[in-house]
Amino acid sequence: MRNYIDEIKTLPLFTGIKHEDLEPMLTCLGSYLKTYKKGQFVSLAEEPLKCVGVLLSGKVHMIKEDLWGNKTILVLIKEGGVFGETFACGSDMVSTVTFVTASECKVLFMPFDRILHSCNLSCVFHHRLIENMVRLIADKNVQFLERLEVASKRTLREKILSFLSAQAEFHDNREFVISMGRLELADYLCVDRSALTRELSNMEADGLIEYEKNRFKILQ
Repeated sequence: MRNYIDEIKTLPLFTGIKHEDLEPMLTCLGSYLKTYKKGQFVSLAEEPLKCVGVLLSGKVHMIKEDLWGNKTILVLIKEGGVFGETFACGSDMVSTVTFVTASECKVLFMPFDRILHSCNLSCVFHHRLIENMVRLIADKNVQFLERLEVASKRTLREKILSFLSAQAEFHDNREFVISMGRLELADYLCVDRSALTRELSNMEADGLIEYEKNRFKILQ
């Protein structure tokens, strides 16, 4: 853990916590590190989740799969993001989604019960950690609302425009690069990849957008 302190201290979850307090805090919480290759499962649906995952590097997908094997990407967790907190702090701690790596990843795991309850040493950093966790959970809820807005659109074009509009607002620019490839975007929009490719071409022909791979420019 000591070798990654400089890397860990820059993450949003640890904002306001002194460098010298970070290693004792992680030890006190019983934190541990794990590395994953691309395509590995971090946790599966119906499994209990007792730890919060903090993504030090890479990308992780939160996915939902139905009985017929149709997969939907609910949230894309990026470097510095937190995942699993919704289930780790629940009453039965059983996950209803699967977390799978979209690239090589390094994850810091922290038992949620130790985050939530101060230890006997009454560590001074504990309250700040809880404040940061609440803030990140709120940010995750905003992501879910954006995801819901996209999914609620009736047509494929409306879904694409809603997604691209949110990306333009996030980047504060009509020209931007998204962090998802075409297959990932199709899974996120809950559409067929071929249909997505056709509609993007149609939208470009209609003068709505320009795009190349994962770089987009909104024209209207």
